[in-house]
Amino acid sequence: MVNIADLKKQILLEDIEKQHLEKISEKMQILSLKKGDYAFKEKEDAKGIYLIHSGKLEISKTTPDGWKQTLTILGAGHFCGELSILENRKHEADATAIEDTTVFLLSKEEFERIENEDLLLANIILKKLAFVLSRNLRRMNEKFLNMLVNY
Repeated sequence: MVNIADLKKQILLEDIEKQHLEKISEKMQILSLKKGDYAFKEKEDAKGIYLIHSGKLEISKTTPDGWKQTLTILGAGHFCGELSILENRKHEADATAIEDTTVFLLSKEEFERIENEDLLLANIILKKLAFVLSRNLRRMNEKFLNMLVNY
């Protein structure tokens, strides 16, 4: 079982009340990754949402001509894997530990169980996901526009 205080440090779960966190903590798996280990690989079936407790994950994609392109580096408190769960499809990128990393995994099955058993909690998580994804999209748009202006 994952410590409630550790879950509170996660961007996705920081605003969730204690009784909901207790429910989620029972459903989480703790994964330890060594530097170079994959949390998941492109084209693999989605296993769940990965919440980074410590360390860093590099999200990257391999181009058709074989070059690895880093999309982002995520540190403690951030999460990944959510798009594959929401869209119910395979991963579209690799997630590699660039240092020893610990992640909490909320499996696809447990996430679906929450959706079926606790609509309020599922709604809270989905709203937070939407908020974070929207914020990330706005930041990407700003960076893209700044690149165009400075080109």
